[in-house]
Amino acid sequence: MSARDVDVVVSPDVDVVSGRDVDVVVIGAGQAGLSAGYFLGRAGFAPETGYLLLDGGAGPGGAWRDRWPTLRMSAVHGVHDLPGRPLGEVDPDRPAAEVVSDYFAAYEREFALPVRRPVNVTSVHDLPDGRLAVRTDAGRWRTRALVNATGTWRQPFWPYYSGQETFAGRQLHTADYRHPAEFAGRRVVVVGGGTSALQLLDEVAAVAAETRWVTRRPPEIADGAYTPEWGRAAVARVDARVRAGLPPTSVVAATGLMWTPQLRRMRAEGLLRRLPMFDRITPDGVVWPDGSGFAADVILWCTGFRAVLGHLAPLKLRAPGGGILMDGTRVVADERIHLIGYGPSASTIGANRAARAAVHDLARKGPRLSFSVVAGALPNTSSAERGA
Repeated sequence: MSARDVDVVVSPDVDVVSGRDVDVVVIGAGQAGLSAGYFLGRAGFAPETGYLLLDGGAGPGGAWRDRWPTLRMSAVHGVHDLPGRPLGEVDPDRPAAEVVSDYFAAYEREFALPVRRPVNVTSVHDLPDGRLAVRTDAGRWRTRALVNATGTWRQPFWPYYSGQETFAGRQLHTADYRHPAEFAGRRVVVVGGGTSALQLLDEVAAVAAETRWVTRRPPEIADGAYTPEWGRAAVARVDARVRAGLPPTSVVAATGLMWTPQLRRMRAEGLLRRLPMFDRITPDGVVWPDGSGFAADVILWCTGFRAVLGHLAPLKLRAPGGGILMDGTRVVADERIHLIGYGPSASTIGANRAARAAVHDLARKGPRLSFSVVAGALPNTSSAERGA
């Protein structure tokens, strides 16, 4: 029996001859990818030939290296230790981008992880022998298994509202934000009810002429503290969606918000006056359904991110519900592929656990990593429509 017991379709532009062979390719070298690399090494996979990490960043740090410079460690909910090397004590006033990038760089060196960068994966295709062709801007690799750890940072979500294209001012996303000074004297609308929205609202309001904070739903801010039980319940809710083949909500969205000293101060200063979503955008600002408006110079969209999975589109992994049906970290439709940092593992502690589970599953298959896919398991879903 071949490595797969279903027919494979090879894209005509896939080069099945050239390329390099590796047992497991890990895409991404953020928290999830580095954790996977650590466990692969511990499981006996040899660097370069047994496993390889392909990362699109210019340097270590994953998405953290792109966080805005004013985000200090004191404002970060927490960066869970990577396996085998704790982060240790850090200066709470240092930028998170610097701290985490330095930490990840030291981690890569200590465990001699085979990270290639900058390498951007463009697509993944089936090969006739049951392996996968990983196409990148730095060449091709052939692999028996794939651990996808691409996260969400490179795919910011921009909702659309009528008239958005007519706005004469500036529109930017959380991913574009660098420093509050660029909003000095401006009238700013901050859109979104998550942690980032509130952090940026706090910074911008200190220098802006006026601000308005709008969300689709009234945010729920709970008393108390983040506890392991609270976290497990949130992860379970996300996991239930993923197991049903639905697109995951973020773990942060599932946990909700807690009253922190920063939020209590913002409430006392009158910054937490939330408005409902506007109905439309005009060249000069935003307008609500009752006809009231706000003349704005800037709209800051703090509206979250979506999983970066477009490179997997040729494999047609999407379920009818729009998500990717998962069993733990393994894709049900294709057991060669594990997704970590996706759905319930989209947190620093969840990424470590998911990486361990994925590597344990791969290691059980032995050095040849022989796979089979149940006939009919691949859904007849348009990759162009689904995006992965």
